[in-house]
Amino acid sequence: MEALHQAIRERGRVLSEDILKVDNFLNHQVDTQLMTMIGQEFAKRFQNYSVTKVITLESSGIAPSFMAANTLDVPLVFARKKKALTGSEDVYTSRVYSYTKQELNQVIVSKEYLAEGDRVLIIDDFLAHGNAALGLTEVVEEAGATVVGVGAVIEKAFQEGRTQLEMEGYQVESLARIESLSNGEVTFIDEVVTNK
Repeated sequence: MEALHQAIRERGRVLSEDILKVDNFLNHQVDTQLMTMIGQEFAKRFQNYSVTKVITLESSGIAPSFMAANTLDVPLVFARKKKALTGSEDVYTSRVYSYTKQELNQVIVSKEYLAEGDRVLIIDDFLAHGNAALGLTEVVEEAGATVVGVGAVIEKAFQEGRTQLEMEGYQVESLARIESLSNGEVTFIDEVVTNK
């Protein structure tokens, strides 16, 4: 997705060899035109999977997940990190560790919104260690539903998230795969040239 690569190059900021900040177009301020393209791309990649729901973890995954769900014409469910006072006791839960925030969260989805027979696409803003996606797969499977795949807007391919998910048998689709954040620069997988 060239538009996403361009946004990362021009508007992303490399904070360290592990952290890329994209809050001015993806997860604080949202570039709605780019999100529309991202949603359409996810919908295209999963159009033959009979998706019945899209699920994400609040809050950074909501914008791209909403656009994908809208394009697929299915509901979006987002897992909460905190239980609301109005929330039901009848919930699915999982525990997810955030490396960026250095905290362990319990994620919660009401049983009202996931059911046996649902075919669920998981979408998140980043795929790094795979903890958020794996936590969401636990919630989906606890409901008796099927994970049809995992979509990531940006994948840090130098971390083990994809490997963890693929080892569990999940299909992973990432729109931008980053090979490296070394020396303050973003290098995408498709830009890496091997010397023979």
